[in-house]
Amino acid sequence: MVEQIPESSDEIIAVRIQQGNTQALGILIDRYETKLKRYGMRFLAYDDDINDAVQEIFIKTYQNIQSFDSTRKFSSWIYRIAHNEFINHIRKHAKDPLPFLDFEVDALIPHPFSEHTPENDMERKEVREMMDKALKKLSPKYREILLLFYYEELSYEEIADILRIPKTTVGVRLNRAKKELRKQL
Repeated sequence: MVEQIPESSDEIIAVRIQQGNTQALGILIDRYETKLKRYGMRFLAYDDDINDAVQEIFIKTYQNIQSFDSTRKFSSWIYRIAHNEFINHIRKHAKDPLPFLDFEVDALIPHPFSEHTPENDMERKEVREMMDKALKKLSPKYREILLLFYYEELSYEEIADILRIPKTTVGVRLNRAKKELRKQL
C-alpha cells in the first residue's frame, strides 16, 4: 500500500515548484524561514549574517529543486543545504561561530521552574549561561548533533540525511555528546 502524502505537505509543494509553480516557493519560505534562522543562530553570531545565509539557502533551494527526490523528506533536504551554507558562511567570513546566546536548555535539562518569577528567570539565565559554556567546549560534531536532536527535534534518520552519516552513527554520536555535555556541566 502506498502512503498518501497530504496535499499541503512540503514534498507536494516541492513537486509543484519542480513543475514550474514558482509561487509555491513562498509557502516553503513561510514554513522554514524561522526554523532556519533559529538553526543559523547555532553557527553564526550576527543577525545580518544569519539573514544573508538564510536568503542564500532559499536561493539554492530554488536553484536545486529539480534534484529533490519527492520520495524523501523535504525537511532533511533543506536542512542539508542549510548546514552546508552555514559552514561555508563561517569559512568565508571567519566570524565567531556558535555563540549559543539564547539556547533553550529546557530540552536538555529538566528543571522545576513552573512559574516566571524574577528569581526563576535569574536561575534560568544562570543555567542557560552554564549550558552555553558547556556547549562551547564540545567538538562541533557533538554540539551540532545535540542541537539537531533536541532543539530542532529531528529524527535520527533526518539527522543522518543532513550530516551524511549512517543512522547508527547518529545514535553513537548523540550518546557520546550527552556524556561529554554531562562532563562539562
